[in-house]
Amino acid sequence: MSAVEKNLVAVIMAGGMGTRFWPLSTHARPKQFVTLFGERSLLQMSFDRLRGLVPPERVLVLTNAAHVSLVREQLPELPDGHVVGEPIRRDTAAAVALAAVLVRERFGDSVILTLTADHLIEPTDLFQQNLLSAARQVAAADVFYTFGIRPTYPATSYGYLETGAAVVDDGGIEHFELKQFREKPDLETARRYVDSGRYLWNSGMFVWKAAPILGEIRTWLPGHYDALRPLGGYDGTPRWQEALEKAFSAIHPISIDYGVMEKTRTPLRCVSSRFSWSDVGGWRALGDLLARDSRGNAVRGTLRAIDASGNLVFSEAPGETVALIGVEGLIVVRSGNRTLVARKEDVDKIRELSES
Repeated sequence: MSAVEKNLVAVIMAGGMGTRFWPLSTHARPKQFVTLFGERSLLQMSFDRLRGLVPPERVLVLTNAAHVSLVREQLPELPDGHVVGEPIRRDTAAAVALAAVLVRERFGDSVILTLTADHLIEPTDLFQQNLLSAARQVAAADVFYTFGIRPTYPATSYGYLETGAAVVDDGGIEHFELKQFREKPDLETARRYVDSGRYLWNSGMFVWKAAPILGEIRTWLPGHYDALRPLGGYDGTPRWQEALEKAFSAIHPISIDYGVMEKTRTPLRCVSSRFSWSDVGGWRALGDLLARDSRGNAVRGTLRAIDASGNLVFSEAPGETVALIGVEGLIVVRSGNRTLVARKEDVDKIRELSES
């Protein structure tokens, strides 16, 4: 194991609410805790991708305080104190700052892999190679890294990264200067991005060292720094929870992209990642990842269909059968005592159900 690998710490951000996956995902059990593929939840799959690279004792999971027990249940390998419950939702800048404070307190100025809990990434070996390639650069120089995904179509639901000059070719893993972050575009703008060849989808994952990212937070979000930096002194003490709640109540919600990355003077770089990636952003996106029958129905579970095509059927309970006759373009989901039936074009209204 190299010196860089020994110095890695992974932080899994697991605070999302997954409102677009109702009825499977609820406020009590958001998207990252549900099983969409195989036998493991998205959170467990995120943890599994670190096996052989980062040991459990160097992995932190940041989540909503209400979901700490769910994380502990799904990831029993994590030591005590490695699941951190945020008392109030304050977006990703707060999570990044808190994680960096804890990492520096516990592990020194380590290289931090800041990862997502609710994305689908394959294959694991290529993903780990990309992580290590970025981590080696971060360990050697004062740079921040993110991971971009080559766009396959002009998506309007993803943010974009505008790349500059090529800076490193690490055995086929390409690194570029990162010129700027672009928010979710309209369709025409997305087409221009894709046609230019300079833009990548923003995966929302980062690599940096603890001290430099805290320094940038101090510069651009001083309120966050002043509130959260003292928490290092309370880590593992009886006053931790009180101090954490006080700190989070003093800061405003803002993403790390808006709050720091769009302003930072630290050089930004991007790995042009070749692994398969999806944020599995909703039922329609999931339909592209499930097996399809001869009539184009995307199915998890058992479907009996007569003159039915182009539907998405998801049944959580094993052995349950869903039957469709003479319909097309529907989303049908069975989860516990909840059933969803919707036209695909109305899928964005699902969030209204999850919030009611």
